[in-house]
Amino acid sequence: MRIALGVSYNGQAYDGWQSQPSGNTVQDKLEAALARFAAQPEPVRTLCAGRTDAGVHGLMQVVHFDTPLARTAFSWVRGTNAFLPPDIAVQWAQPVPDTFHARASAVARRYAYVLLQSPVRPSVEAGRVGWVFQPLHLAAMQEAAEYLLGTHDFSAFRAAACQAKSPVKTLQRIAISRRGTSGPAQAKADSDTDWQPCYWRFEFQADAFLHHMIRNIMGCLVAIGQGSQPPQWMAQVLAARSRSAAAPTFAPDGLYFLGPVYAAHWGLPERSPAYDWLP
Repeated sequence: MRIALGVSYNGQAYDGWQSQPSGNTVQDKLEAALARFAAQPEPVRTLCAGRTDAGVHGLMQVVHFDTPLARTAFSWVRGTNAFLPPDIAVQWAQPVPDTFHARASAVARRYAYVLLQSPVRPSVEAGRVGWVFQPLHLAAMQEAAEYLLGTHDFSAFRAAACQAKSPVKTLQRIAISRRGTSGPAQAKADSDTDWQPCYWRFEFQADAFLHHMIRNIMGCLVAIGQGSQPPQWMAQVLAARSRSAAAPTFAPDGLYFLGPVYAAHWGLPERSPAYDWLP
């Protein structure tokens, strides 16, 4: 039987998703918990929809694994969670056909980056949001984001350690919104003095992403939002196809894997409750 799981996690304490010799990854913890619940001496091997880096969070990572055990979906959730640390939790479980593959069956992947704009560093949100202490200008960032939409060679935003076979990806959507301290708010006029602390939410959807691609794009968007570069600079960076042309890689703290997108016939959940918890 093949089982699909939706997994959420706070990535602060882990060395990313993918299993490593240290054993301190989300995949290592999940596979060990599955093995304990299944009473197996060896870890249950899982395949995920999208690997995340150290410090990156997951709201609905989807994995699949094969097992000879017959358990109800509810049992897989409750039983596995009993052996997981408190910052990792299985949200749902569902039997799927053998033809389903968590990574290959995904038609798109979604991420969000949450950014705190404030003269004071984050405290309660430490490790859960990125931080800027200068105001950002919405219109400039939206104009810059338009240059990235569509199918492009994203080599300028690719980490040196990236293992993707091709740098060509299709970025389907970038949405930028702002939530003020007293509720939803539109960005203020371009002024360096008339602004208040707020949260920014950047959402990205693509067929696939390169290693550090979003964090490198975020570095460029922030530079443009703060006025260090004009919006047209994004087009120049993209055309350069060189990592040296882009801004430094932004912090992983505010990056969340929202989850993959699958065709409707698989019948898998599209979102988790935590999706709407973010600003």
